[in-house]
Formats: sequence, C-alpha cells, structure tokens
Amino acid sequence: MTRFAFTIAATDGAARTGAIAMQRGLIRTPAFMPVGTAATVKGLRPTEVRAAGADIILGNTYHLMLRPGAERIARLGGLHGFMGWDRPILTDSGGYQVMSLSALTKRNEDGVAFASHLDGSRHLLSPERSIEIQRLLGSDIIMAFDELIALPAPREAMQAAMERSMRWAARSRTAFDSDSAHSSRAALFGIQQGGLDERLRAESAAALRAIGFDGYAIGGLAVGEGQEAMFGVLDYATGQFPVESPRYLMGVGKPDDIVGAVLRGVDMFDCVLPTRSGRNGQAFSLDGPINIRNARHNEDPGVLDAECGCPSCAGGVSRAYLHHLVKSGEMLGAMLMTEHNIWFYQQLMAGLRAAIAAHRLHDFAAHFLARYRKAAS
Repeated sequence: MTRFAFTIAATDGAARTGAIAMQRGLIRTPAFMPVGTAATVKGLRPTEVRAAGADIILGNTYHLMLRPGAERIARLGGLHGFMGWDRPILTDSGGYQVMSLSALTKRNEDGVAFASHLDGSRHLLSPERSIEIQRLLGSDIIMAFDELIALPAPREAMQAAMERSMRWAARSRTAFDSDSAHSSRAALFGIQQGGLDERLRAESAAALRAIGFDGYAIGGLAVGEGQEAMFGVLDYATGQFPVESPRYLMGVGKPDDIVGAVLRGVDMFDCVLPTRSGRNGQAFSLDGPINIRNARHNEDPGVLDAECGCPSCAGGVSRAYLHHLVKSGEMLGAMLMTEHNIWFYQQLMAGLRAAIAAHRLHDFAAHFLARYRKAAS
C-alpha cells in the first residue's frame, strides 16, 4: 500500500491542485484540516466532519501528551480508534504551544522544559520525545519539532531560532527513522523558520531539503505580522521547496488568507478559526462574517448562506433561531454554527480545487474576495 505520494493534477500560475495518497485515504489539495486539538473537532462528531468534506484532521502533541496522555491513547488503539476517525491525521509537534506558553518554559539545545498549564507538573519536550508522542498517537503525518517565536522580533532572535529549529529537524528525522514499523506507513514534514527575512528563510529551506522530508511546512507566520507581511513571505517561500512536495502553511487562517496563500502555491492549511468562531457566535458566509448575536438577526427568517450546502442552511435553519440559541447559551447553537463553518471552509477548498483545474483561479479568487470583503468596506 502507498505510504505517501503527492500528485499534482493541474496548475494555474503558482497554484496547484492534486492529491496526497496515504494508507488511510486520499487527501485532496489544496486541503483545509479542521483542528481536533484534544482528539475532537469541538462540537462535531467525526462523521459530521467527514460529511463536510474533510479528508484529514489535525491533533496536537502538547495537549494530548498532557491529557489523556500519549501512552494511554496508544494502549487504547491509537488516536484514530480513540476518537473514531479512520482517515489521515496530522499531528502538530507542540512548537506553537511552546511559544504561546513561553512564561512557563525554559529552552535549551536539548529541548523545552515546561510546567503543565493544567496542573503544574514538569515535562521536557525534545525532538525525540515529540516524535515518540506522535508515534504513540499513530499519526499519519508527523511534524518535526521546531522553535517558534512571535513576530516582530530582532533578526538575531529569528536567526537563532531558525538555526536551532534546523538542528532539531535533523534530530526529528533520525528519531522518525528509528522506528521502521511506524515510518513505513507515516510521513514526516519539516518546518521552515526565519521570520520575515528572505535570506533566513532560504537558509532554512536549504537545510530542510538537505535533510529530506515528505513535505515542507512554512512555519512562524500568522503570529502577529499581518496579512500583507505574510503574503510577502509566501511570494518567495513556496518556491524555496521542491516542486514535487506538498507545502503546508501552519495555523492559517481566515478565508481571504487561504485564497491568497493558494494563489501563491500553498497546498495545505489548518486553523482553529472555524470552530472557535462557531462557538463564539460568528459564522462565515460568501458575503463576509456574520455575528449572529447582532439584534438585526433576531427576526430574520433567512439562512446563514443561501449558497451553502451544510445541513443547517440546506435544511432551512433560520438566523433568528440561531440567534436565539446562541444568545440563550444553548449548546446546539455552537454546534450548528461550527458545523456550518466547517462546511464553508471545505466548500471554499472545493471551489479553489475546481478553479485551478479549470485554469480560472484568478477569476474565482477576484470574485470571491470582492464579495467576501464587501461587508467590511
């Protein structure tokens, strides 16, 4: 059976559409991975996530190592069986949490020592331990362990973090290859760092190519630099990787972020935004974000998006009803809003794939962005 094979079916400018073949199924690209940080895409059953069109989801090393524990998940058959998802899973190595919880961490060449945000217990997360945890989880796509810093940052800090990340990438590669039973059916992605500096990004990409990975992630973005700066990096970063390998932009993002990144050659995305927004009363639509808490929706019989195929929109669930549920704190409101958002993102990805295949991506993107951003103008 195929361990990992990326096929490009069509291109349109820098954009590509194709598929990643793995033992647990096909991942159509460009792909958006719903985030299942703690072994759940919050508010949805796995069957509902799949019905929305998702081919792959994301889990998180840091959170799962703390609760319920990677060893426990392994004893229970791995993450797929534990949460009831039978298709590919990508696991984030924990690097982002190391950055976001920096007040609780101490970093050195060995790894990151930190206090659990749950109970204060002490842990060491190293490249070797990160890979071990992801192996115990049974991840299909494993991420190398890296050091991420918030932007803006001095060039010296970006360079030091990038160089350490490349040393950790080599250690991650060795750790991954040490277990042939898992590496024979899983894939390993390296993560580029370098902040907003093109030369540092080039050095990072060259180091990753020398080590050799199945795919390459563009890390260290969507951490405070803004869309314009992020696109400025993507204008050159995607071209620093092998054409035949998938490119993954970590932690992105808003719908217009995704469209702009696809135009620049990105193949894979993940973000908590559709689920987090759904829980907080925000829905995405072709005409821009909708704050369902707004009083103007309290007697609106229309659906969130007349062109959406999600069960709520297709079934005629009104904005007025969703307004009532969310304002009342009813859990059904968060569930329906989240399901709609996951569908919206997957429909956007399907539209992007079709537009690339038809060589009409720029028209699709221009129409989508003009309509989506109109509400903000």
